[in-house]
Amino acid sequence: MDVVAGRGWVRFEFRPRRMVMATALAMAVIIPGTLGDVTRAVMIDAYLQVSVFVAATFLLFYGCERLFKVDLRAYLAREKLFSVPLAAAMGATPGCGGAVIVVAAYSSGTVGFGAAVAALTATMGDAAFLLIAVRPDAAAVILPTALLVGIISGWVCNLVLPNLNLGRMGREVLPSVAVGKIRPLDFSYLAASIPGLALGILLLFQIEVSEGWAWLPSVVTFAGIGIGLVIWSTSNFDTMSHPNDHPVTRMAEETSFVTIYVIAALLAYEYLTVFSSLNLEVLFNSLAPLLPLVAIVIGFIPGCGPQVLVTSLFISGIIPFSALIGNAISNDGDALFPAIALNWKVAVVATLVSAVPALFVAYAFFFLAPNFMN
Repeated sequence: MDVVAGRGWVRFEFRPRRMVMATALAMAVIIPGTLGDVTRAVMIDAYLQVSVFVAATFLLFYGCERLFKVDLRAYLAREKLFSVPLAAAMGATPGCGGAVIVVAAYSSGTVGFGAAVAALTATMGDAAFLLIAVRPDAAAVILPTALLVGIISGWVCNLVLPNLNLGRMGREVLPSVAVGKIRPLDFSYLAASIPGLALGILLLFQIEVSEGWAWLPSVVTFAGIGIGLVIWSTSNFDTMSHPNDHPVTRMAEETSFVTIYVIAALLAYEYLTVFSSLNLEVLFNSLAPLLPLVAIVIGFIPGCGPQVLVTSLFISGIIPFSALIGNAISNDGDALFPAIALNWKVAVVATLVSAVPALFVAYAFFFLAPNFMN
C-alpha cells in the first residue's frame, strides 16, 4: 500500500512471507531456555559485529554519492578507450548500482559487451559491504582481484567476440521504486546504529562494557534489529535501493536486508551445532575440494541474499577463502535482477562467462594457498 506523508510519497508494501519470518525471529528471542539464549546471543553478535559496520559503510558510500552527484552514465559514454576498466571499476564498487548502470548503458548502445561482462564479473554486490566491515583484510584481496579479473574478462570478450550483439533494448529500468520522503523509521534506525557502532568498536578492540552498563548491548541490539525487521518486512526493496532516495533511507533499507540474511546464516549454524550432533566444519572439511565449485554455482543465483550467506560462512570460519573468492567473481548480486529485466541474454551469457575465471582463481587459491586468510 502507499501512504502519503507531507510532500511526496512514503511507500510501504505488506510482505506476508517477510512478516512471517520477522514474527518467527521475534518469537525465538523471547522463548525461554537454550533456544532463546542461543538466538539472543547470535543476534547481539550479528548486530554489534556486522550490522552496525555495514550501516556505517552504506551511509558513507551513499552520502558521498549524493554529495558529489557524479553522472556515471555520461562519463562512461565519453570514455570509449577505457570503457572496460571503467565498467569493471563501477562493478567493483560495493553494492550493485555500478553494475546496473553499465548493463543499462550496454542495452542503450553506450558501451560494448566486454564492458557489461567486466562490470558483472567484478561486482560482489552487497556482500562486499559485509566483508569490508568485518574482514577488511580479506576485502583488500578479493575486491582488487575481482576488479582485475573483470578487466581481463572484458578485454578478452571484446577481442574474441568483437561484433557480438545480444540485443540493444534502448530502455531504462530503475532498480526499485523510490521510497520517497525520508521516514521516521529511517532516523530511528540511524539512532540505534550510532551507539551500536560505538559498542561494536569496543568489541573490536576487546574492551568489555562495565558491569553497570551490561544491559546496554542487548537494548541497543534489539532496538536496532526490531526497527530493521519492521523496515524489511514492509519494504518495497527487492533488488537494490533507489538512487533518488535519501542516503539514510538507503542505509536503513539495505542494512536491514543484509542483517536478516546474516542472522539467518548464523542461526542456522548455531542451531545445527547446538541441537544436533552434526558438525558443519567436519562436514565441509570432508567436501573441501567441492566447496569452491559449490560457491561458484551459488554465485549464479540472482540476488545478494545467497552471496551474503556465503560471505557469512567465510567470516564464521566454515568455508575457505578459495570458496569465497570463487563466489565473489561468479556472482552478480542484485545487479542480475535489473540486468535480466534490461537484457536477459546479456545477463545469462555474462554470468556463464564469469564462471571460467572464477573456477581458475578459486582453485588456484585452493591448491596453492589452501590456508590463505583462514
